[in-house]
Amino acid sequence: METRIAEIASGIYRLSTFVPQIAPPAGFTFNQFLVLGDEPLLFHAGLRRMFPLVREAVARLVPPERLRWIGFGHYEADESGAVNEWLAMAPHAEAAHGHTGCLVSLNDMADRTPRMLADGEVIDLGAGRRLRWIDTPHIPHGWDAGVLFEEASGTLLCGDLFTQIGDGPALTEADVVGPAIAAEDLFGFSSLNPGMGATIRRLAALSPRTLALMHGPSFAGDGAAALRALADDYDRRFQAAMN
Repeated sequence: METRIAEIASGIYRLSTFVPQIAPPAGFTFNQFLVLGDEPLLFHAGLRRMFPLVREAVARLVPPERLRWIGFGHYEADESGAVNEWLAMAPHAEAAHGHTGCLVSLNDMADRTPRMLADGEVIDLGAGRRLRWIDTPHIPHGWDAGVLFEEASGTLLCGDLFTQIGDGPALTEADVVGPAIAAEDLFGFSSLNPGMGATIRRLAALSPRTLALMHGPSFAGDGAAALRALADDYDRRFQAAMN
């Protein structure tokens, strides 16, 4: 395996590792996102077994020991598995996550006390780079779930939202909603609940210009329209499940 690097928005780099053994024959990507600034942030710590690959990719962009923040959408192996490896490598780094994730997992599991983020709280990386934490409980799964929105570039670091299979381009303007619907049909990974549509439409109100997917290509275009279409599909699924 190798971890490939691509700049998907100004100063935001996608670090992508393709694993053909998952969901064959299409395979599956695991993506981290490095956001540069005076205090660089890595979104998704990644799996522990992938740590050497991702560390090498980060080192091609910035000395790993300079990392200041380690974020992720929810506490799960592919999102947070290597958090302590990163904390050991970067002596000034802190994990940053929402209240629920810190209280139920990170306060105990992280080797250093994490920064607990309130809904809407901003991490200022310097150099004009600000990331806003937004709580999205149970969406797509995990009661501690949330996303980060990079305000300067309009990039939504959306975690498992829009998950799709395959090894597409690093950045696409093609449809990401249809492939996400197909992946939901295949995996059934989302926690269907009556608030899904409303929560996702709240993200659409940000009008993101780039959607940074953890599993699949990043999307450049009308992120609000894509989020509204995804919300409509989850509303449909919930209503079908209730009937």
